[in-house]
Amino acid sequence: MKHGFVKVAAATPMVKVADPTYNTQQIVELIHKAAEEKVRVLVFPELCITGYTCGDLFLQNTLLSEAKESLVKIIRETKNRNMVVVVGLPIMKLGNLYNTAAVIFEGQLLGIVPKVNIPNYSEFYEARYFGIGNEKVEYIDIIDEKEIPFGANLLFRCNELQDFIISVEICEDLWVPIPPSSRHALAGATVIVNPSASNETTGKDIYRKDLVCAQSASIMGAYIYASAGEGESTSDVVFSGHNLIAENGTILKEAPRFTNDLTISEIDIQKLVSERRRMSTFCTNNDENYTFVDFTFTDHALKDQLETTLTRTFAKTPFVPSAKDKRDKRCEEILNIQAFGLKKRLMHIGCKNAVVGISGGLDSTLALLVMVKAYDLLGLDRSNIIAVTMPCFGTTDRTYNNAVTLTRKLGATLREIPIREAVLLHLKDIGHDVNNHDVTYENAQARERTQILMNVANQSNGIVVGTGDMSELALGWATYNGDHMSMYGVNCSVPKTLVRYLVAYYADTLKDQELRDILLDVLDTPVSPELLPPEDGKISQKTEDLVGPYELHDFFLYYVMRFGFTPGKVFRLAKNAFAGDYEDVVIYKWLRTFYWRFFTQQFKRNCLPDGPKVGSVAVSPRGDLRMPSDASSAVWMKELDEIKQEYGLTI
Repeated sequence: MKHGFVKVAAATPMVKVADPTYNTQQIVELIHKAAEEKVRVLVFPELCITGYTCGDLFLQNTLLSEAKESLVKIIRETKNRNMVVVVGLPIMKLGNLYNTAAVIFEGQLLGIVPKVNIPNYSEFYEARYFGIGNEKVEYIDIIDEKEIPFGANLLFRCNELQDFIISVEICEDLWVPIPPSSRHALAGATVIVNPSASNETTGKDIYRKDLVCAQSASIMGAYIYASAGEGESTSDVVFSGHNLIAENGTILKEAPRFTNDLTISEIDIQKLVSERRRMSTFCTNNDENYTFVDFTFTDHALKDQLETTLTRTFAKTPFVPSAKDKRDKRCEEILNIQAFGLKKRLMHIGCKNAVVGISGGLDSTLALLVMVKAYDLLGLDRSNIIAVTMPCFGTTDRTYNNAVTLTRKLGATLREIPIREAVLLHLKDIGHDVNNHDVTYENAQARERTQILMNVANQSNGIVVGTGDMSELALGWATYNGDHMSMYGVNCSVPKTLVRYLVAYYADTLKDQELRDILLDVLDTPVSPELLPPEDGKISQKTEDLVGPYELHDFFLYYVMRFGFTPGKVFRLAKNAFAGDYEDVVIYKWLRTFYWRFFTQQFKRNCLPDGPKVGSVAVSPRGDLRMPSDASSAVWMKELDEIKQEYGLTI
């Protein structure tokens, strides 16, 4: 359970209607199989010990007695399995019959949860047999004269991972306007299990999946849905074993319908708690109407589970949807947010002119495309966009030509202002050797460019539109009061990996082949600030050689900012996502670089200009990242040192 990962499963056994002995054999086999997979929570369908479709046989003492004996056998089989098992059966309490879920752990019955919402419509007329379950917990003698908690308001809490709290709702409970799980979550439950028997009709699987997704998102929790399958009576309906495991609105694993087996995935308790912590309107409460039942995994289980084997995968580019249709929709949406943000700013200050430094690189290209879109929305002439190219020591013909041609093709006004002589004079004035290509040499160019842009904006009664992206800001890869500064930064919350897709999307929408070819060449150009002289006419200074691959840094940024994960967990997820692409030592090297730069460069982010937030992660000091500039990174660096030791990494 290290890093909060818990392996869970939904299981659909083959059943014979009204044959608890046979059904118990099938259930036990799946328990053994799940134990081999080191599953920690195993959920079976509703009334699976007897079969859901027994009808009036539920009123027979023989069936009820056999079901109770079968429960005892199942409890016995969970001994030394280190697994919470939830299984459905009918239970008598004070003369009434209830549709219940038994929660079992390590050979003990932890509690019985009754179904609260009893359907009384045609195909599921449960009201004929079952009473409405009580929410408030009572204690009843079910097995061996032991008092067992019985009630819907039961929460099962893991002692080793206190935020790992299980609650149960049964089938129809999910389909009502306010499901019990909504209350359970507010009382602390992070994992909802649902033993269900949901029949199949055309299109119902889509609705069911959406329902589970929506509820897991609503409660910011995990949801394990185990449904009845083959073996149930088909007199009137058919069951498909449509098992689902969801986490905060995302389906982690879905069983193929009409198959009976285990559906396994890993839920991330830390991620769920992080989501709730960020959402201040999600207020858990110490509701005295709830009863907590604690359970403890054995030391042996914990040793086995130091690192839960992960079957789920993690996208290399968490900011970029993998499916093209979703990616295109996201790109169009972001371009609109950027353009409408700039449009509002221009309207508010009554400004018709805007200035941008155009380098022929990705970021300035995206900024210019956004400006064009904003001007079209305003009905302003694109010639009022002043794109300034400022060649100097590191400028190559490729980037220069792309900048010039792109500006002209888009109908903006091009101004070329070489800065070589101005920078040389400045370096001479401050007594800096021009052959010393250090940070002073580089930053003198960046600040000269910003000075020119600001003054051109004053000349034209306009504003400077910033081009820097979120990845650069997160790393502090910007010259303070150079490219770091503008009057409105349209790219400020767009990560570098997404910038590329936005430009590519824009290119795909064009009918002008020449303009499209220019954008494609910009996409093919190495990322560089072009502050050092080229070699043989080609870019000599490649950003990713110096600061690290942006795909790694964007991955780190997402999990550090979005969920507050520890360095150890971020490293583990990166190892999973980039296996085969980067060696562990390389991932570690750049993760260490990320944390060092993230902490030391906050002073640059604390005075950022305005700009639109486009996604769930941003670094604005007025919004998502209110962090002191002098915060210490010691705790994070200490954990990074421990990672190095744990994995035997040599740098």
